[in-house]
Amino acid sequence: MGWGTSARPRAVRSLLLACAAGGLLLPACAIGGHATRPVAGLEVHTPPTSPSTAAAAAPATAPPRPLAQPLNDAARPSGPSSAPSPPHPLPKPLSEPNRVAPAAPPRASAAPPANPAGPVLWQGDFPDPFVAPVSDPVGTGSVYYAYATQSGTTQVQTLRSPDLAHWEWVGEALPRLASWATFGYLWGPSVLARRTGYVLYYATRETATARQCISAAVSLLPQGPFLDSSNHPFICQRERGGSIDPSPFVDDDGTPWLVWKSEGTLSGEPTRIWAQRLTADGQGLLGQPSELVHTDQPWELPIVEGPSMTRAGGRYLLAYAGNRWETPGYAIGYAVCATPAGPCRKPLGAPVMASNASEAGPGSPSFFVDRAGALRMAYHAWTAGQVGYPGGARRLHVASVSLAGDLMNVRE
Repeated sequence: MGWGTSARPRAVRSLLLACAAGGLLLPACAIGGHATRPVAGLEVHTPPTSPSTAAAAAPATAPPRPLAQPLNDAARPSGPSSAPSPPHPLPKPLSEPNRVAPAAPPRASAAPPANPAGPVLWQGDFPDPFVAPVSDPVGTGSVYYAYATQSGTTQVQTLRSPDLAHWEWVGEALPRLASWATFGYLWGPSVLARRTGYVLYYATRETATARQCISAAVSLLPQGPFLDSSNHPFICQRERGGSIDPSPFVDDDGTPWLVWKSEGTLSGEPTRIWAQRLTADGQGLLGQPSELVHTDQPWELPIVEGPSMTRAGGRYLLAYAGNRWETPGYAIGYAVCATPAGPCRKPLGAPVMASNASEAGPGSPSFFVDRAGALRMAYHAWTAGQVGYPGGARRLHVASVSLAGDLMNVRE
């Protein structure tokens, strides 16, 4: 069986639906009749309670159970606001163009590059990439799934690769938005592996307030389909302009965290990057959110966003993007943090990765560890001289990362 989507034998298809309906991921309940396991090193816990692989086949009288209750002003005042209705007029958010790419994504890639670390890996527009290593279903090593911001009518673009050099189109990971959201504004998806399933976090527009907010969906398989049965956002800091760019991180002790960005407002509230501990299943939040960094360096203005956290060299490394995504001034910076909840400091007064002769406006960094144990960073960039829509495209790149003291080195 190839890497692309293909027809399954009827018995296997029936088994998948039966497993999904039972909320279990058995050894045969995954791709090609084999279990799909999270990559080694990620602690895994109880499966999500809304197995989306049964969503299309489940009768209307027996809908999947929803995600665990998100933080809510009334129920949990300590967390970011998820209340459905603001008590007073909200401040206007900092202006940011819709990140959604106007063109439909391609279904096939051009010839793979000779060096997978620097050149374009996928010819289509693949903005805000998140790469997740997943154990090969036949036990021969890791495969890689990549997720990206909406392109055309595909809400969560999904690719798959056996080696980070050869990528193939998988398809749509999120067939249907949450009921509270408006179609056409899905940004920055990311995925957290748990023992028998996966949680997809993404930003989308709340219809009631026209603010970008974070939601969560669940699936038994890394490629989806993911199901979002929520009736209000998972995180939404409306008074801070909204919340976007969720990215999960699993610490060495197995504790899952989520980092994200608050949008900022025209009344002077800057953009900020936050972290908060997740419940073991990734479907709830614990404790208080902590600010990690905010916009405070000239090159970043007026925005910091797209955070990603990892642990390297005995410390916590936070990468993020700064400036405007639709310009060549967009770039990648970083901070070194004492704990996942901070405090953090920025060792440099300039970006660690910026536009060069071939790439313009690199941004949306996403850390992951490859099958050899090396730290890598996915990111997108325009082709130099072709910045902005409709003529340009933000394409997928992967670089190698190392840390020497406080100095982060990026090698393309």
